[in-house]
Amino acid sequence: MTWQLPIGAQLTQVGATFRVWAPVAQQVAVVLFPHAGMDQTAAVAHALTRTEDGYWQAEVPHVQAGARYAYSVDGGDPRPDPASRFQPDGVHAPSAVVDPQAFRWSDGEWRGRPLDDLIIYELHVGTATEEGTFDALIPQLPYFAELGITALEIMPIHDFPGRRNWGYDGVNLYAPANSYGGPEGFKRLVDAAHALGLAIILDVVYNHFGPDGNYLSVFSPNYFTDLHHTPWGDAINLDGEGATAVRDYLINNALYWAHEYHIDGLRMDATHALIDESPVHILQQLTETVRASLPPNRHFVITAEDERNDARLGLTPAQGGYGIDAIWADDFHHEARIALTGEQTGYYADYAGTTTDLARTIRDGWFYQGQRSTVNDHLRGTDPQPLRLPQFVYCIQNHDQVGNRPLGDRLNHVVDPAAYRALSALLLLVPQTPLLFQGQEWAASTPFLYFTDHNPELGKLVTEGRRKEFEGFWRETHMEVPDPQAEATFAQSKLQWNERHEGNHAATLALYHALIRLRRIHPALLNRERDGLRVAVVPAADNADANAGSNAATGIVIHRQDSTSDDQVMIVVNLAATFDRNVHQLLFEEQGAQETARGDSSAAEPQLQLLLDTNAPEYGGDAPAQLTGSGANDARLRLAAPGVVVLQRPR
Repeated sequence: MTWQLPIGAQLTQVGATFRVWAPVAQQVAVVLFPHAGMDQTAAVAHALTRTEDGYWQAEVPHVQAGARYAYSVDGGDPRPDPASRFQPDGVHAPSAVVDPQAFRWSDGEWRGRPLDDLIIYELHVGTATEEGTFDALIPQLPYFAELGITALEIMPIHDFPGRRNWGYDGVNLYAPANSYGGPEGFKRLVDAAHALGLAIILDVVYNHFGPDGNYLSVFSPNYFTDLHHTPWGDAINLDGEGATAVRDYLINNALYWAHEYHIDGLRMDATHALIDESPVHILQQLTETVRASLPPNRHFVITAEDERNDARLGLTPAQGGYGIDAIWADDFHHEARIALTGEQTGYYADYAGTTTDLARTIRDGWFYQGQRSTVNDHLRGTDPQPLRLPQFVYCIQNHDQVGNRPLGDRLNHVVDPAAYRALSALLLLVPQTPLLFQGQEWAASTPFLYFTDHNPELGKLVTEGRRKEFEGFWRETHMEVPDPQAEATFAQSKLQWNERHEGNHAATLALYHALIRLRRIHPALLNRERDGLRVAVVPAADNADANAGSNAATGIVIHRQDSTSDDQVMIVVNLAATFDRNVHQLLFEEQGAQETARGDSSAAEPQLQLLLDTNAPEYGGDAPAQLTGSGANDARLRLAAPGVVVLQRPR
């Protein structure tokens, strides 16, 4: 199927057609500029004709790729195209006509990656390299492929005001940020990634627009509605007057990235803020429309950040759901972090971080399944059992969990290396879909701070707001939150790639290589289904050694099994200072006497192999695990630090 963007500027044999939605306008003109900027001295205006449903359109001869244009509504100042493909001179300047057929793709055989294959690596283009561009990322792609990453999830690239931004202040949904390299640069990156087997997932923001450079209301008052409200103000209008065109605007954007840029999936920001009371929710319409536009054998993975723990998102429309492939499940992050740090500020107050709660989260997918949130004082979550385990996206770091801290400190900055290695292993050895945040795999020393580049007036408000948000942190530590507007704040957030070859960074990277390889090749770990997973907590001491009252859970045992063979592994997770257990008791206590008997029948032979130990010296550990007496009844595992050990029976 050949798809064409139905709005914006489209080149034709004689020039270009321009089409824009302005339903209440009395007149609309496209203004062509001979030079960059909004100087109208030599500009030429061409009147558009009103067509169906409030759209205005005209074909203008002699227009070529690169031509600058903007729209004047009812004689007002020319404004950029809401569907601009490129803003070469900034978000307030004219748009540029782009020829979507000019790029020569080399990925004709590429079909994407299915959900179960995904090991996602979230990155921010501006800070992932020193240059901060799409092209600068291309030489790093072989590194990601060698590491075993299968998908790069790129933080939003919708063009934004200034030269630096997280991307969530974007105002030009269709225009890849000029500061990153614009449309051609992004296409080069996607094409090069596909050549190495790497999928590209794009983070898109459909729930709000940034505060500077958003001219949508010039074209229609119906892009937003005061019937619903979000943390950013009036909601995007998905169910009121004129909502059909607004929904089309968002859905066409998803189609645009899939077809013109060959991307392999979307990560949709804060979908709980897409408030829609229509008979068919925008999420369902979007997923169905995008999939219908692609060949049946084309993998296109759509994930959603959604705080509600609502299984409906991941159910198919036939099951009464929206058809989202996977959902960010932050409960895992929160339980795991609190288990190590004990933090209880903000939304962490809803979590205890016990091994029992963490084990339940891993077993089920998320923790909140209808319990009351004390932080928000409402019931949260639904039963996760209808969803497959890969439909939960897990992380131990992401841009929010690092960047929304006062100093942008990473997990490895606040927990000891052994604990960090343990959580890294846990993330990559459970069946859920893992997401890594840039630099996580080598325990990067650099922070990821909140940064912007707004105009001075708005920038001052942003700085003041950020520091007010964390004024309690200043009172406690007397440390000032970095100024988001300062270029130094942005510079501090750039990855230092050379450090990955040094000391503990190199050792941590070696662990990630080993973990990802094991995840991708071991039959027991390739089975992502619920019937291949058992999770149990470890008592404070074996029954034979337990003292009265000493029954608190201090570790987790995860049993993974292949569905078609006897391949199985036991993953022992210790988050305490020490661990000393009878391994076979842990392994077989849920399997009954028959399994125990099978172990007894071959007690003379070694029964267990140690596949991986996060505290091995090659991974930076100084207290490797001790596995002794590997017979059926006397195998014992001892750990002198937090860690994860992977065991299996010999084949």
